[in-house]
Amino acid sequence: MNVSDFDYELPQELIAQDPLADRSSSRLLVLDRNTGGISHRIFRDIIGELLPGDCLVINNTKVIPARLLGVRKETGAAVELLLLKRIEDRENTWETLVRPGKKCREGARLSFGGGLLEGEITEVLPDGNRLVRFSFDGIFEEILDQLGQMPLPPYITHRLEDKNRYQTVYAKYDGSAAAPTAGLHFTQELLAQIREKGVSVAEITLHVGLGTFRPVKADTVEEHHMHSEYYEVNAEAAALINRAKQEGHRVIAVGTTSCRTLESAAREDGLLQPCSGWTDIFIYPGYRFRIVDALITNFHLPKSTLMMLVSALAGRENIMKAYEEAIRERYRFFSFGDAMFIK
Repeated sequence: MNVSDFDYELPQELIAQDPLADRSSSRLLVLDRNTGGISHRIFRDIIGELLPGDCLVINNTKVIPARLLGVRKETGAAVELLLLKRIEDRENTWETLVRPGKKCREGARLSFGGGLLEGEITEVLPDGNRLVRFSFDGIFEEILDQLGQMPLPPYITHRLEDKNRYQTVYAKYDGSAAAPTAGLHFTQELLAQIREKGVSVAEITLHVGLGTFRPVKADTVEEHHMHSEYYEVNAEAAALINRAKQEGHRVIAVGTTSCRTLESAAREDGLLQPCSGWTDIFIYPGYRFRIVDALITNFHLPKSTLMMLVSALAGRENIMKAYEEAIRERYRFFSFGDAMFIK
C-alpha cells in the first residue's frame, strides 16, 4: 500500500491558526461509513447523532508546556528543547527533541530561565533524540509551568493567547506533548447534555507523543514504524465500555488517541480489562476493529498515519471524498480546525 494513496492538496488558508471563541461552534462533517453519505452540522449538534446507551470514550491526558527555550552553557548559543517523555527508571531524565541538534552532543550543558533549570545531554539516541538529565531547586512541574511554552504544531504560526485552549475541558493527567485535538470541541455543558441523553462517558488516558505526527518517510505504509506512547484503561472505564458492547450499543472514540488506546487494550473477544502499558499500534486499511464502532476526529495532514487510521475505519475512498467535500465547503483543518464524525 503506497503512502501517496493518502495524499491530498490543501489550500494553506484552510489551516486553522486560532481556536474559535466557542469550542462547540466549530463545524461537523458527518460521514456514514456504510453508504458514504455526507451531511453538515455544527459540532454541538453531535448530540443529535448520539443514541441512549452509546458510550463516548474521551482521553483525559493533559498537555504539559513542553517547549523550553534556553542556551548552551559553553557558548551561549540559543537552543530549543521539546520534552517527549519522562524516562521512568532514570531520575529527572527525559527523552527530548533538541534544536539545533548537531552541536548538542553528549555531555553538552543547557540552561533555561537564567539557570532556574539546567540540563545535561546524557545520551544521543539512534533516531537523533536526546536524553537530558535536569537539575533544579524545587518542583519540576512548577518550574516547567513557569518557563515552558505549549508545544503547538509547526503549521500553527499564530501565538496562542490562552494556553488552556490547547487543553480539553476534561484534561486531568500531565504527560502529553500534543493535545488530543478532537476533544477540544467539547464544553462541560455539552458533555452534561450528552450524559442526560443516556450516553455514558468513559475516561481513558493516552499521553500523546510526537510519533503520531511524525512524517511517514517510507514509500509504502507497511514500512513505517510508530513510536510508543503510554496508556491506561481503569476498571470504571472498562466496565462502561464492556456494558455498551454487551448490550449492542456503539462505542464512540473521541479522537484517534482514544481509538488507538481502545484497540491496543482490546481482547480477542472485543471486550476490555483494566490495563496500562506502552503501545505502538499502527492502524491502516485492512485492520479489523475490535472495539471502536464510530469516531469523532479532526481533519488530518496529508500522508499521515492518522489519514491511514480514519481510512481503515471508513474506507479510503469515503475519506478522500469527504476531504474533497470539506475543502470545497471551506472547512478549517488540523488542530484548531473543524471536526468529522465517522458513524
